Amino acid sequence: MKKEDVPQDDANMLEGKFRVVKYALNENGEYEKVRSVGWEPENTALEQAWDVVHERVEAARQGVLAGRLSPLAYHMEKNMMDAGLLAKHAGLSTRKVERHTQPAAFAVLDTDTLQRYATALLVSVDELKTVPR
Repeated sequence: MKKEDVPQDDANMLEGKFRVVKYALNENGEYEKVRSVGWEPENTALEQAWDVVHERVEAARQGVLAGRLSPLAYHMEKNMMDAGLLAKHAGLSTRKVERHTQPAAFAVLDTDTLQRYATALLVSVDELKTVPR
């Protein structure tokens, strides 16, 4: 693709904050980086993917508010982490992380374990214990 053909279909998906880098041929036939605000099909796919992420985060939040899940489950969804990934970052077993997504198990966690989760999720311990109303 030539430099002037790089898509610039601004669907406001990136809200003007970010641009995607594409590689295109310049007038000398050499590849160079070209900033792009996106391409309509790409922007549509990204928007749909983010909709799914937001739905999962909201479902986890509702689960916490209903008492079916611990706040840890919400923060995992918000950070797009599954139990295995969080376990690796927190230095715990996947099984323990899965158990801690249950309210009763989360309620009795010691300070050290809460701090491990908070550090891995980039939140404070107080934030880890809550979800937005």
